[in-house]
Amino acid sequence: MTVDPKAIPSVSAPEANPPQAFRQQAENGGAAAGFMAARTRAGRQRWLLRIRALLFVTVCATFGVLLLILPWTQHWTDNPLLLGSPELRHIVSSGFVRGFASGLGMLDLWLGFWEAIHYHENPKGSGQ
Repeated sequence: MTVDPKAIPSVSAPEANPPQAFRQQAENGGAAAGFMAARTRAGRQRWLLRIRALLFVTVCATFGVLLLILPWTQHWTDNPLLLGSPELRHIVSSGFVRGFASGLGMLDLWLGFWEAIHYHENPKGSGQ
């Protein structure tokens, strides 16, 4: 039994060519079932993209706030990892390293909020 590779629907874009998919389903007698399966698959992908965007924004905001505030507290220098090494503790407590960490926090916050503001979904008819 051989299968035409053009007849296999794409995983990344299930609605990339809907007329061909509907034509094949109509020839097989299951146009309604094929349409509902494609619509369900597209709905799942849409929700997975929404969840991914929400998790990305949440992680960026959390780490951004943590990196913005933590370097300026006592927890930054008085932790068990640095107690055995006074040289490393001196380097970590310098203003440059603290400012660099806070700058990374600001960058992380900006990246998360930029993703949240610029997130958009394609209209139903566009395919991708």
